[in-house]
Amino acid sequence: MAKLNLGVLLSGNGRTLQNIINRIKKGELPAQVRVVVSSREDAGGVVIAKKEGIDVFVVSPQQLRGDTFSEKIASILSKYEIDLVIMAGFLHFFKISEKYQGKVLNIHPALIPSFCGKGYYGHYVHEAVLKSGVKISGCTVHFADNTYDNGPIILQKTVPVMDDDTPQTLAERVFTAECEAYPEAIQLFARGRLKIVGGKTLILEE
Repeated sequence: MAKLNLGVLLSGNGRTLQNIINRIKKGELPAQVRVVVSSREDAGGVVIAKKEGIDVFVVSPQQLRGDTFSEKIASILSKYEIDLVIMAGFLHFFKISEKYQGKVLNIHPALIPSFCGKGYYGHYVHEAVLKSGVKISGCTVHFADNTYDNGPIILQKTVPVMDDDTPQTLAERVFTAECEAYPEAIQLFARGRLKIVGGKTLILEE
């Protein structure tokens, strides 16, 4: 099986990037991270990428606004012949061009369609979950489209919400689930087992 060329978009500490790198090193993912694009110069993910010898670019939404921001990112990705774009805690709107339709994955730290959309990221998600009183949370991997936290769902993993949870403890439990869910979804994509039909993702038999 040919290795997938991955492009990773991030804004934060890079834990999702590191998890993917670790899975690749263990031989669990037929992929290679070709390039990382960060929206912040000081993001932890930039440090990880440089340490791993991965090409990294910073594209600031403050300097490039509107479509220009997304076009700059797309132009970087195109230079690396990217097969799949991984959004790994990328906190800005990336307008997906026709070239990358069905080739961008996102992971959200809740069970879509609950607790998602613009403004629902990081601790804001977990605070809303705890405030609501639901007993189950989790994560969702989906194909991204041009609406926040939208697009065909690939898979979801659940975690219990404990009575004594804080946003931090719930976040860690959800992130543990994310560390399994994202590589699993990438693996399914690599094996050609994902097909979008009528706005839903079908997982095909091998």
